[in-house]
Amino acid sequence: MRFLFALLLVITAVNPMPVLADQYVSYGTEEGFEDVMDNIKMAIENRGMYINNVMHISEMLERTGKDLGFEKRIYLKADSIEFCSALLSRRMTEEDPRRIINCPFIVSVYVLPAEPGKTYIAYRRLAGDDATGVMKEVMGMLHEVASAGVEGW
Repeated sequence: MRFLFALLLVITAVNPMPVLADQYVSYGTEEGFEDVMDNIKMAIENRGMYINNVMHISEMLERTGKDLGFEKRIYLKADSIEFCSALLSRRMTEEDPRRIINCPFIVSVYVLPAEPGKTYIAYRRLAGDDATGVMKEVMGMLHEVASAGVEGW
């Protein structure tokens, strides 16, 4: 057991966990939560992509938080939209099969208790977004979809 712990320390020292500071893109707007959600859904569908699921994150955290003894409310409202582009996903994973981790695409929309008049839109900055080719297209698409939440579709 000590050997495994020592090995873990060596691996961590040699290959530290990535810093998360620049792994998210986020926008804020005075638009209402429902309007932002509708705009993002329309932007996704108007680009010929399919919405797989809308995850109601705030509801899940409220429900499970009570069961686990947590009282702090994290979000007034928070949903994540999970969607797919068959074309971009295919091209992205064909270029590098490890990019399967980026499928499906997710854009989150949330309102914080301390800022009830502000709606935030966020998505993950995908690995390889500084590269040329399909990853630039994917990041551009995510930017357009998220921006539609602020500007309308």
